[in-house]
Amino acid sequence: MRQGNCSERFINPMPKFINMAEVEFIIEDIPRTRVPLRVLNPATGFNIDALWKEDREIYSVLRRAESVEEARKGIYDYLCRKEWEYRRGKKIIHPLVESIAQEAIRVLKNIISVRNEEATGYSALTYLWRIARGESGALAEVDEGFILEFIHLFKAINGRAEIYPTKYIEGVEQVDFKKIKGEDAGKKRSNYLDKMADRVWKRIMEYKSGLDADVIEKRRENKAKILDYLGGSEDDWENYMWHFRNVFKGKEAVDKLKDLIKMDEDDIEALLKAAEGKIPFGITPYYLHLFDFENPYNYDYQVRAQVLPPMHTVIEMMEHREERSYYFDFMGEHDTTPHNLITRRYPLIAILKASNTCPQVCVYCQRNWEITDVLYKGGIPTREAIDSALDWFSEHPGIKEVLITGGDPLILPDSVVEHMVRRLSEMEHIISIRIGTRIPVTVPFRITDELASMLSSYIEPGKRNICLVTHVESAYEVTPEMAIAVDKLRKNRIYVYNQQVFTFWVSRRFETAALRVALKKVGIDPYYSFYPKGKWEHMEYVVPVARILQERKEEARLLPGVFRTDEPVFNVPRLGKNHLRAWQDHELIMIRPDGRRMYLWHPWEKNIQLIDPYIYTDIVSIKMYLDNLKKYFNEDIEEYKSIWYYY
Repeated sequence: MRQGNCSERFINPMPKFINMAEVEFIIEDIPRTRVPLRVLNPATGFNIDALWKEDREIYSVLRRAESVEEARKGIYDYLCRKEWEYRRGKKIIHPLVESIAQEAIRVLKNIISVRNEEATGYSALTYLWRIARGESGALAEVDEGFILEFIHLFKAINGRAEIYPTKYIEGVEQVDFKKIKGEDAGKKRSNYLDKMADRVWKRIMEYKSGLDADVIEKRRENKAKILDYLGGSEDDWENYMWHFRNVFKGKEAVDKLKDLIKMDEDDIEALLKAAEGKIPFGITPYYLHLFDFENPYNYDYQVRAQVLPPMHTVIEMMEHREERSYYFDFMGEHDTTPHNLITRRYPLIAILKASNTCPQVCVYCQRNWEITDVLYKGGIPTREAIDSALDWFSEHPGIKEVLITGGDPLILPDSVVEHMVRRLSEMEHIISIRIGTRIPVTVPFRITDELASMLSSYIEPGKRNICLVTHVESAYEVTPEMAIAVDKLRKNRIYVYNQQVFTFWVSRRFETAALRVALKKVGIDPYYSFYPKGKWEHMEYVVPVARILQERKEEARLLPGVFRTDEPVFNVPRLGKNHLRAWQDHELIMIRPDGRRMYLWHPWEKNIQLIDPYIYTDIVSIKMYLDNLKKYFNEDIEEYKSIWYYY
């Protein structure tokens, strides 16, 4: 087992079962992003008694054990006894608290298992054993985040998980239905819900929406400033081709942006470095007007983070420019491409990549390995290449839905979009055409009456449907212009759905709830909440898996059902999406010495076919995440304290 100097390790080793009966692993030697153990905040100054006081018996077992194997057996026996005490009713605690205790017991059994140590290359148990025995230097080899993980795990095992009550409803008295019945119970319950609703709504309204009157007015001023600077007119602003022609990109864009908006020196330096290294970035005039020009990094963190690459991202992409095609291909699209421009991971749907360029690039783009530049002519496939891909679809009648995406396919002329839609509509087996685009966010004027009407003309009720899926990150991106664009589509029978990527910059309490509310106001249905692709160049954008689980249960659940139709999902490399909702789809199997969690992800084919699962390491530990919330947003970390108990 690798211990001590764990300076480098594959972030996402792909385990392969050698013998399914014995469930053993090897780590496949494949090209994959390498992630160094982050610079430790050693736990040497940590009051280690805070750990052992949470479970003196575990400490005693570790302290007495002459070997790691003896410690393993002792702790396993202890956990089995503890579990049986709960099941026999010997420990009387609330059933909801007991359920957390049972989950925590299962997690700790996972962490101390030999199988998972061999699969991950780490042994948290060895570190705990060495620390308990007072081994010199052991605490210097682990991060505070490692110790905090086990403090909370021990708390949970012993029925002391810090979850109830949730902070935003502290002081709101619950209704005890054992004591009251009938109309009296109904009224008291309603009063309780009124108070909860008030607390929740106040939290949601803390996040500015692009539909707020004061934000609309500010952006009117921003638009005037941009038009004046670029020599444009009001008519130009409504013309999407004007926005395409005036995208801020490359080195010359940096000086223009400095003239128009306030930026930190770090952002300017990173943009200059990106231009020097030919790392694609771009901002449409429309999207730039969403920035807060005078009070940056307050309400507009999300929009800035979308398009202003941090230095870490720029350096990583520059260092691996020559190998980018494989190095940044997190989803293994090279291995799921049966034909040029096509990706297929599922039986009934496949992707047509109709454009490998966009009007602007999301910093955390999944396909940054093939996006060369903003609105790059070389990124647009030839008509022959598109027709060849369409011919492939005609030869595969098992495919019932086609996702036309990219890049962004709506940078293409209406004639090209129609050509693809028409050809697909001529295939009897295609019953759904989905268009994936961020155009309603970046240049909503591209959604013209003509485009909407053309797409609608290929809908045949009872035979074929067409929909559009967009990518709105925050309520701050939802605008009256977006509302108009969506209305054009909906009036033409085209439903619009949203896929949010749950990045650090939109992960605060109730921030995604605020997005869902804003989306419903403009007629967009939430569809997916994506856990960000675990790519090292995107380190500053990724959250611990536990945070999206916490958001789904403690925030999304409070909204009406039609507001939370999105599913939280994790994209398993090479294989595709799997749900983030339940134990049956993933397991927490190890805590690294730097405090980061390691998970075993089951493929979507589980219960259908024996497919090898996948090991994923959180890019950031929970401790790192909470520290960053405090650093960037001055968040009250107490509001997030239950995050430790989401496994």
